[in-house]
Amino acid sequence: MARVLNHIILGAFPERRKVTITVDGVPMEAFEGEMIAAALWAHGKKDLRYTKKHNHPRGIYCGIGRCTDCVMIVDGIPNVRTCKTPVKDGMVIETQKGLGEWKGGTGHEES
Repeated sequence: MARVLNHIILGAFPERRKVTITVDGVPMEAFEGEMIAAALWAHGKKDLRYTKKHNHPRGIYCGIGRCTDCVMIVDGIPNVRTCKTPVKDGMVIETQKGLGEWKGGTGHEES
């Protein structure tokens, strides 16, 4: 996994607990507390949703939760901004098609 672990200005990042998330049915390793979008980028997944009208792929755009390009279905909840939602062990994440479909939830809403 490609991640910045030692930043030139911020220094070394503290050790974090490794957890498992499931993305489109595939288990992936992530660090607890890192943003979902960052964990997916570290695994090479950059298409996070597809637009409703033209089915175009979207990924991280603003990275601060202002736009909706990074929204995905997280634990059955559509339209979760993955650039500002931290990873929790056992999360089930799905690529969102269009507006997304509500599938219920387990309490991992945006923080």
